[in-house]
Amino acid sequence: MRFGPVPLAQAEGAILAHSEQVAAGRLRKGAVLGAAEIAALRAAGYETVTVARLDPGDLHEDAAALELARALAEGAEGLSLSAPFTGRVNLIAARAGVVTLDDAAINAANAIDPMITVATVAPFHQIRAGGMAATVKIISYGVAGALVARAADAARGALRVMAPRYATASLILTETAGGPGAKGAEAVAARIAALDMTLVETVVVAHDEAPLAQAIAAARGEIVLVLTASATSDSRDTAPAALARAGGRLIRFGMPVDPGNLLFLGDFMGKPVIGLPGSARSPVLHGADWVLARVACGLPCGAAEIAAMGVGGLLKEIPTRPQPRRAPHR
Repeated sequence: MRFGPVPLAQAEGAILAHSEQVAAGRLRKGAVLGAAEIAALRAAGYETVTVARLDPGDLHEDAAALELARALAEGAEGLSLSAPFTGRVNLIAARAGVVTLDDAAINAANAIDPMITVATVAPFHQIRAGGMAATVKIISYGVAGALVARAADAARGALRVMAPRYATASLILTETAGGPGAKGAEAVAARIAALDMTLVETVVVAHDEAPLAQAIAAARGEIVLVLTASATSDSRDTAPAALARAGGRLIRFGMPVDPGNLLFLGDFMGKPVIGLPGSARSPVLHGADWVLARVACGLPCGAAEIAAMGVGGLLKEIPTRPQPRRAPHR
């Protein structure tokens, strides 16, 4: 691509590099200059104008962005593409789910040429239908088609939106005298709805091992969420013990995500069971969101995966936290 100022007489057919003011308004950058635009610029007193011209083999920014975006989403059912504009194409989630990425492939595409860029959400980002999963931006007005082809080959199929494989969930609340009651149930229900799942029941039982075990065994949802009135403080505490009593197994108690440290993950006859910490009563981003989204979408989420969530796992402070992480200044 050639770029720079040229006399108006040589500018026809070129791409306007900067917006310019003319009598009828502004000629926007990126416009292809025809005879009418040249006449308007001349009438406004311009003698030269800065333009870009594509060389043989170059692709216009919009065509280049579309080619790369199509490659990135190749084979993905959960993505749609925006119309190209100013060298940009957005990749939009067509359904709720979790975004999975081939980091190495995207890095390779971004290393081809600085004018060719792909930006994505973080790996395992939970997304709603209509949310933006990635954007392709061609920075220059044109780029060599061979370079675009190389970037497209590198990034092909590197982005997916994994849809939930489960359709329903049960919420079990335990209660104690003077406890929080149903507080937080609405926030949990919103988390389930955000994954296009249905909360089929909310069951309230005493905060005791036996009734909680019965509720876990009788739960109708494909995923069971347990929100206890009293925090789970050990793998032998009431909720994990109830899971074992029901015939289930504990996969992991505790996670390196804050808020979310006291979460536990278990299994009851092939049905995921997630024990929610009291901090999950707040609707803010929480470690429970990460675990629920991955479990719901059938992505690996066991002890090793939870252990690896610590990098990036320091989430925002929540107002209901009784003891802030940071000590007061002295």
